[in-house]
Amino acid sequence: MDFSEKLQNLRRDRNWTQEQLSEQLFVSRTAVSKWESGRGTPSIDSLKAISRLFSVSIDDLLSGEELITITENESKEKARSIGTTIFGVLDSMAVLILFLPLFGQQGETMIEMVSLLSLVRAPIYIRASYFIWTAATTLWGILTLALQSVHNSLWLKTSVSLSLALSILGTTAFVISQQPYAAILIFSTLLLKGILLIKRA
Repeated sequence: MDFSEKLQNLRRDRNWTQEQLSEQLFVSRTAVSKWESGRGTPSIDSLKAISRLFSVSIDDLLSGEELITITENESKEKARSIGTTIFGVLDSMAVLILFLPLFGQQGETMIEMVSLLSLVRAPIYIRASYFIWTAATTLWGILTLALQSVHNSLWLKTSVSLSLALSILGTTAFVISQQPYAAILIFSTLLLKGILLIKRA
């Protein structure tokens, strides 16, 4: 008998509905439905709660293989969550472009290094593109951090893809406009993201 059947039997022995069980475990009814249909597995914390609620051991609830699978899935989920958080932090840090002296600007006698806010001698369309990229990347980072508890696979893929695209776009734009220090900074964040993705694979 697998976990889904055991959970159904334990719930029915108490004459509980899926809704009542979900209230006892502080999870959604949909989660209980997925567990009982075999379409999903509970987290380790939920397993502990089920074990306490029905006074059974986790070993009685799960086979060795099921426990290994759940542990592996939870480890992957934690790694994915940490990776998403780091991506969000790196993107949010794009706001530093406004204040760090990364941009070369022709002074009276030599090239001066200034922040984006002090970059006044570049053409307006170049400055505008820098500001748009900085705002878009920073806002995307903040949104990623705000939604890091969302575990939807489409959202996770989209957040990573857009984050990478913004870093590539920023690096390319700063290289083309001959701002090497800004380009190096953004390229460094792109490398960090690449390393995270390789480790996560």
